[in-house]
Amino acid sequence: MEVAHPTAGWEQVGERFYRKIQLYSQVFDQDLDLDSYIVTGAPYGGAIALYRDPDKILTFQPKQIIKPSIDIYSCAGKEGKLIRSIPWDKSPIKGLGWSEDERLLVVTAEGTVRCYYDLSTEFTQFSLGNGADEVGVKSCRFYSHGLVALLANNDLVSVSSYDEPRPKLLASPPEGRVHSWNIIPPAYTLSRSVEVLLSINNTIYVSDATECEDRFLDIGPFSHISISPNGRFVGLYTASGVAHVITSDFQERLSEYDSRSKIPPRYFQWCGNDAPVIAWEDEIHLVGPSGSMTRFYYDTGPIHLVSDYDGIRVIANDTCDFLQRVPDVTEEVFKLGTDSPAAILLDAVEQLEAHSPKADDNIQLIRHSLVEAVDTCVNAAGQEFNIHWQKQLLKAASFGKSVLDIYSSDDFVDMCETLRVLNAVRFFEIGIPLSYEQYQRLSPSGLIARLLNRHEYLLALRIAGYLRLPTDKIYVHWASAKVRVLTENDDSICRKIVEKLSGKPGISFEAIARSAYNEGRGRLATELLNHEPRAGRQVPLLLSMEEDELALDKAIESGDTDLIYTVLHELRRKLTLADFFHVINSRPTATALVEASSRFNEGAGYEDTALLKDLYYQDDRRVDGASVFIREALRQPQTQTAADKLSLAAKLLTDNAKENAFELGALKEATTLLKMQEALDRDLSDSFTGLSVNQTMFKLIRMGYQSRAKKIQSEFKVPEKVTWWIRLQALVAKRDWHEIEEMSKVRKSPIGWEPFYNQTLQAGNPRLAALFIPKCTKLEPGETIRMYEKCGLRVKAAEEAVKMKDAEAWARLLEAAGRGTQEGRDIERLGLAVFKK
Repeated sequence: MEVAHPTAGWEQVGERFYRKIQLYSQVFDQDLDLDSYIVTGAPYGGAIALYRDPDKILTFQPKQIIKPSIDIYSCAGKEGKLIRSIPWDKSPIKGLGWSEDERLLVVTAEGTVRCYYDLSTEFTQFSLGNGADEVGVKSCRFYSHGLVALLANNDLVSVSSYDEPRPKLLASPPEGRVHSWNIIPPAYTLSRSVEVLLSINNTIYVSDATECEDRFLDIGPFSHISISPNGRFVGLYTASGVAHVITSDFQERLSEYDSRSKIPPRYFQWCGNDAPVIAWEDEIHLVGPSGSMTRFYYDTGPIHLVSDYDGIRVIANDTCDFLQRVPDVTEEVFKLGTDSPAAILLDAVEQLEAHSPKADDNIQLIRHSLVEAVDTCVNAAGQEFNIHWQKQLLKAASFGKSVLDIYSSDDFVDMCETLRVLNAVRFFEIGIPLSYEQYQRLSPSGLIARLLNRHEYLLALRIAGYLRLPTDKIYVHWASAKVRVLTENDDSICRKIVEKLSGKPGISFEAIARSAYNEGRGRLATELLNHEPRAGRQVPLLLSMEEDELALDKAIESGDTDLIYTVLHELRRKLTLADFFHVINSRPTATALVEASSRFNEGAGYEDTALLKDLYYQDDRRVDGASVFIREALRQPQTQTAADKLSLAAKLLTDNAKENAFELGALKEATTLLKMQEALDRDLSDSFTGLSVNQTMFKLIRMGYQSRAKKIQSEFKVPEKVTWWIRLQALVAKRDWHEIEEMSKVRKSPIGWEPFYNQTLQAGNPRLAALFIPKCTKLEPGETIRMYEKCGLRVKAAEEAVKMKDAEAWARLLEAAGRGTQEGRDIERLGLAVFKK
């Protein structure tokens, strides 16, 4: 069978060519009246949704039972099989659209929005609010990740994300009938907010998040408004049948076309970014610049249009066509009369197949631009839907690069891989007629996600392997689907899934288990989670499944304290205290972490004493429980309250007084100290509460109350050495040099005399410090010299050096003092008899 030349379907519109490509035939049965249905399609060759238009009268058929439903097909229609049928018994549908990732959006008259994902009957739901349930939704417009709803009172409600829907009111347009309206997605506006174009009266109003502006047109009203895919151009169709194309900023009018039709069109959309399309029931007008136009006719029945980024799909009962502007590279190769290097290269390969010597002549003719010709043929192959012409163009490119001495084949290899993928998904049983441009925008991972939604796992695996992409998500999706549809027992399903997925890298059993749990198969979910190696994924699902103890065990096994804390906080939130302690009692790690987090509560800045008391009480840990009361007592500003806390601590320990004798004694002393400090606070008009025994004595001595300090010493049996240290430090802090000098007259010090020397010297009194040097008896040889030197007494230090016959120290002192000074002469005189002959 002879293959038609690519230009056979071309139509010239102005200076450019457009082509109609038949993607599929026999799309729907002839008895299906497409005129009675609302038809909408997902972008990038995506699925098609059909819903019977409630405003249309349906032909009565006695044997046909009509149940309202939303039917989802591929572009191949019945040939590609029905993907999903969603029963619909809710309120009337006012909006039916698709997101960029092929989620079906259904908006009801009451403002309820359902988002069906994965081409399944599973959905998420939210409400538009803002009075939509009271006044009702009139119509909707959708873009890649959001929608805008027009309410019956002309209010506009915008949703910018389906994942986190936050409906917001846009600026209100003026009162009046809205003849038509459309939106410019936020990606193509300067304000980065969705803009709504409304035809009210004879003009256009543009509403965004902050204001509604009049564009002051006088050629309305407009029955249709259409926005180009790149948001740069606006098409306006008047009630009198005239189409206008202007820039989206309304600054320039580009073209005008009179359709001469009194019948309002069904569709007014864009074919790519270059030409608006006007469609009636069986006729399409494709309008180019300067009013140029071409027609396409469909005699077999009503048609529907689905706009895409680089063209437009035409859906009819017997065909699914794709209208697009002929790509530049395709036009360069196939245009009649062209003498481009790529066209000559394509002719050369045909001559080569015919064994004609003209093949070499053609190559020599374009040798200077052969690289350009090869690149053009490679790119043109990607733009072709016909496999024959793909092969011819790739043959031409292969022939051309074989002649070149140096040429990188990366683009050629990539194009071959891409075409194999595109041809596979374009097959009618799959029904995803992606163009090369759409494939680049969708990406291979996005295409695989669409195949998974259609449960085409084998093809998805082959494409992923062919393109060297990870396959873990494919296996997880397959397993999740098996969990939903298989009716076998849980053990059998788990065994099949594990056997299939064992050894596969990156498999998330948590995702499969979550699917099982969502289907009400909790036991299967638990069994699947046992095969999940990452505890961080196991634990959250186990918690949501109410498997609290198992979640805690898995967290403890992981050794991740953050994960354990997460489980413990969740358990503490939803369990009673008794149940919480019952769970952690047999798990020492959990108990230790609860205790640690309670004692050092970073968020609140204090310990959770109530929880600690209950924890220690139920574990019969009386000493630890008493410690909590003691720490509470230390933080109390009131003496009586602190004493009460200490009494409670002592009460906990009295049941085993023999073992806790030391603790009880310490608590008794602490209580006594508190009482004495309370008396000091009252008598001396200063604050002593909260100080230790040593600090209390230090403060009393410094304030001059020696007798009261001795009373504290006597009451708490403070050792003599400690008392001397406290007294020395207090006197030095007070700078009471006379009292310190009096202490030096004592024959013996319990702490020695070195502390007196060090403390007074550090306090800046070298004279007094020097008095203690002769009393220091346990010094290293030569230490006396250094001590006198630190006090600034070099002559005294020299005397010690002479006594010890330390010539080196004497010489150093002499050098430091200077021979010409009186101090130097004295030092020299002292050592003259001993160190000089």
